[in-house]
Amino acid sequence: MLAYRYPMIAREGWPWIAIAVALASAVHLLLGWVAIPLWVLVSLLLFLFRDPARRVPALPLAIVSPVDGRVVSVERVHDEYLERRAVRVRIRKAAASVYSVHCPMEGKVQEQWLARPATAGAGDSNGGPLSYAQWVRSDEGDDVVLVITSGMRWWPPRFYAQSGERIGQGQRCGYAPLASAVVDVLVPDSARIDVAVGSRVRAAADVVATLTRTRARPARHEASLQR
Repeated sequence: MLAYRYPMIAREGWPWIAIAVALASAVHLLLGWVAIPLWVLVSLLLFLFRDPARRVPALPLAIVSPVDGRVVSVERVHDEYLERRAVRVRIRKAAASVYSVHCPMEGKVQEQWLARPATAGAGDSNGGPLSYAQWVRSDEGDDVVLVITSGMRWWPPRFYAQSGERIGQGQRCGYAPLASAVVDVLVPDSARIDVAVGSRVRAAADVVATLTRTRARPARHEASLQR
């Protein structure tokens, strides 16, 4: 299973913070108060790269939000990744939100895409945004696709879990910096949606949907129907 310990500061920011601290310390020793703007920069970097631990709800069938943000749409769509009917919960992430991405549910990573399958390569040819998607399947066979759309080519989002790797519900699974603002969660069409347009959600802590289970008929009851 993908392993990650929460250090409070995302590892993606460690090099930038180290450089800023070294520069601020050097200027502070040489010029004193002139280094104040650099220490402000260090504080800003610590804020931007913060990675707080989240309390994941103890709900096995819950689909949790992958990012901090606001729900901007909830609609039934055709899932072009898995060729199925699905419900898409779209979340807009503010530029100053926590950049870490969390897995919506526990399961195994099945496949990943670097662009929408129907228009693969289109982003490379016309300069438009690219979509980074990851498909996770639960042990019960439920499929959830997480899609991050980014217009940043110089610092694109990324997923850490690879195909075939298990991942936990609410576990940190990727990174979506700065302008990587739109995140879609494609859930089964039968799922119960627990958010509405305008809802504020926190990554790994707030439930956006709940999987449904069809209760199987007892074998004894089925046998009585056959007689």
